[in-house]
Amino acid sequence: MTATHAARTPIAKEQWATGLTAFGAVMLMLAGLLDIFRGIMAIAHDNVFVVTRSYVFRFDLTGWGWIHVILGAVAVAVSVGLLKVAPWARVAGVVVAALIIIANFLSLPYSPVWSIVVIAFSAFIIWALCVVREPDSSGAPR
Repeated sequence: MTATHAARTPIAKEQWATGLTAFGAVMLMLAGLLDIFRGIMAIAHDNVFVVTRSYVFRFDLTGWGWIHVILGAVAVAVSVGLLKVAPWARVAGVVVAALIIIANFLSLPYSPVWSIVVIAFSAFIIWALCVVREPDSSGAPR
């Protein structure tokens, strides 16, 4: 194997990093699509969700629906950026996944099981996007 060929062959850590970023992108797209669908459900049929009377973060279900639709649309857009390996997309992906966690935590009383599933889902997204280290200019991981 020549030195030129070895320089072009990605090392295992780079392949791992690429795979984790793709995993985070696909998971973020799924979380975004599911959030959009959940938001549409809340906007169209408020009676699908449980309504609690004395919740501290009480908000109209239609309002929660719009919050989830907007977060979902942003998540889908950021996941496309992640798939295109845009430099801004990893940071934006972590921020959007964190916002999805917060929104689902605040809407726990309306759909507790689904909120917990999406919170766990988003935690995996944050992990996948944070664990990857970009190589420095010499090609060695930082």
